[in-house]
Amino acid sequence: QVQLVESGGGLVQAGGSLRLSCAASARTFSRYAMGWFRQAPGKERDFVAAISWNIITKSYADSVKGRFTISRDNAKNTVYLQMNSLKPEDTAVYYCAALYCSTYGCYSTTGNEYDYWGQGTQVTVSS
Repeated sequence: QVQLVESGGGLVQAGGSLRLSCAASARTFSRYAMGWFRQAPGKERDFVAAISWNIITKSYADSVKGRFTISRDNAKNTVYLQMNSLKPEDTAVYYCAALYCSTYGCYSTTGNEYDYWGQGTQVTVSS
């Protein structure tokens, strides 16, 4: 069982920045690909970013490319999402997720493939 705890959400003005963190309890954190997803009120959960366990591969949704950066520190069992140039449409609950990898460099942009989820952190961007 892996527990994921997100932090760093809050209220920010458009154009501002936030950095989300997700701390994982997994003893073998480095074997998990990690992803960030978000869900706005009344909408489906959407993929935001993913990073492979070996940090070689990163993937982003088109809507956040060039503004968001995913990273991870395997020594700290933590994955980050740096969000710059925030827009009101980025307002959502942000979730981190973990996918156990049995193959080298695996990752996924599909939420249903992930094994564990955090409780979410609210990000609100005012105009």
